[in-house]
Amino acid sequence: MTALRGSLHHLEIWVRDIAVARGSWGWLFGRLGFTRDSEWAEGESWRIGELYVVLEAGPDVIDAVHERRRPGLNHVAFNAGTRSELDSLVAESARHGWTLMYADRHPHAGGSQHYAAYLEDGAGFEVELVADDA
Repeated sequence: MTALRGSLHHLEIWVRDIAVARGSWGWLFGRLGFTRDSEWAEGESWRIGELYVVLEAGPDVIDAVHERRRPGLNHVAFNAGTRSELDSLVAESARHGWTLMYADRHPHAGGSQHYAAYLEDGAGFEVELVADDA
């Protein structure tokens, strides 16, 4: 099968602490339908369809705090299924190291026609989870 030109091939997320990332990101990837593709001492990869995501805390990672508001990537957005499935993810997320952002406007922080959750992990990474019927 030929990949759709312009589609995302893979994403690599460098983290300071792979054990912590495995707890938060690993849980999220599993709940979104990804499967762990490989694992090594400083990282792991997760796959869904043709897309794979790498979590890595290898020797090239600079020991500094992540700041999503600096120039660079601000957040990653994932389709999260139905509104009910998204609500279930949000309900479980705190037990896995995620904090709901914009709680006062949830689930419409992105606008009245956009049903989504914005989560931040303990390292400051943000994910947006979007309901299919948003």
